[in-house]
Amino acid sequence: MREYLFMALISAAVTYLLVPLVRRFAIRIGAMPEVRARDVHTTPTPRLGGLAMYGGLVVGLLTASQLTHTGGALAESDTNAVTALIVAGALITLTGFLDDWWGMDAFIKLGGQIAAAGVLVFFNMRLLYIPLPKDWGGSTSLDYTLSTIITIMVVVVTINAVNFVDGLDGLAAGIVCIAAMATWAYSIFLAQSMSVGNITTTAAIAAVLIGTCLGFLPHNFHPAKIFMGDTGAMLIGLVLASSIVTVTPLDPAAIDEMNKVPVFLPLLLPAAVLVLPLIDLITAVVRRTSLGLSPFAPDRGHLHHRLLDIGHSHRRSVLIMYAWAFLFAFSMVLLAREGVPVVLFPVVVVVAVTVLVLLMAAPRWRGRGGARRSSRGNEPDDDGPPTGPMPPILPDDPVRSQHPRDDGPPTGRATAEDKTAIPVFPTRP
Repeated sequence: MREYLFMALISAAVTYLLVPLVRRFAIRIGAMPEVRARDVHTTPTPRLGGLAMYGGLVVGLLTASQLTHTGGALAESDTNAVTALIVAGALITLTGFLDDWWGMDAFIKLGGQIAAAGVLVFFNMRLLYIPLPKDWGGSTSLDYTLSTIITIMVVVVTINAVNFVDGLDGLAAGIVCIAAMATWAYSIFLAQSMSVGNITTTAAIAAVLIGTCLGFLPHNFHPAKIFMGDTGAMLIGLVLASSIVTVTPLDPAAIDEMNKVPVFLPLLLPAAVLVLPLIDLITAVVRRTSLGLSPFAPDRGHLHHRLLDIGHSHRRSVLIMYAWAFLFAFSMVLLAREGVPVVLFPVVVVVAVTVLVLLMAAPRWRGRGGARRSSRGNEPDDDGPPTGPMPPILPDDPVRSQHPRDDGPPTGRATAEDKTAIPVFPTRP
């Protein structure tokens, strides 16, 4: 347990210390694009935070390989997880870096994702079987070709699910951190029941991923000083997918005697920890294709955008999604730990969805009769600015507040002060 904590702390410290250097580098090379119509931030913010996350990941993995218990398990495992993740992570980080800096065609980026997933398969980090209980026919082994195809699909879908959910400050890093915590908890539960090398590998990967996300969050939580960009979103999606791939034990018979929930959990856990990103991914693809657009065409219809539109603040929207992901993911782990019937899984789904709906509807309930809107109509959001540094607070000037500005035509986007200072007169029909 202490080794997992140590590697997580190392990854967090390295990531945290690298972020300011990466931020200055991103500003210097111009990786700080203008605000787009679908963005929720209002000031240009540097990207490329994923470079710092990759640094933390590499140092954490190398540290894990040198520890007594974890290093021995990694060395004895059939998969060279450390080398695989460093090489595949470098490839996906380079792909994201070029996209964040210059922009990249969606299909070229997809090619980079497939190539990174192929690196994992090359180092034998792949799904070996589909876990099923005995009375359902038992676990189904996969041949090399089918195993390769399914593994690449799982990795690519996970990468894009995390990338799609990266729309608010701290959202992707927090949700992936929660997912990694649930995966780590499940792997520790399995390690108590069996001695399998890849279970320790899963726990080590999850611990390093937890540290990487926690080290980045202080710089990325609202108001964010830097974004991870595709560089970071695709990287942590890749690492999370690798932990999901390795969480299935090498011997299917090892879990046949356990209740059905642990048998199913290698299938249920990925869906549980990624349920929010997966829902967002599926609805986005359906929404865009139904409008005749490309599935990769950006828009402003994601779940986090809807939370903002119905009245939640930036931070509250992020915390709601944190809470929902935590509830769903750890409910699955608890089901396995307590050995309850698998029939409770639909109950957990219903409860989790109900909680999410109630949290999303809270602003509308408080706003019945217009009370909330009238009481806070002219008050600023208590979360601070959406992104970037805090703007200077100017002293109140009654003359200025009652008259339009007379310092010439506006340049660029109008600020909040411009919008409140310039009166809007009705136009004649």
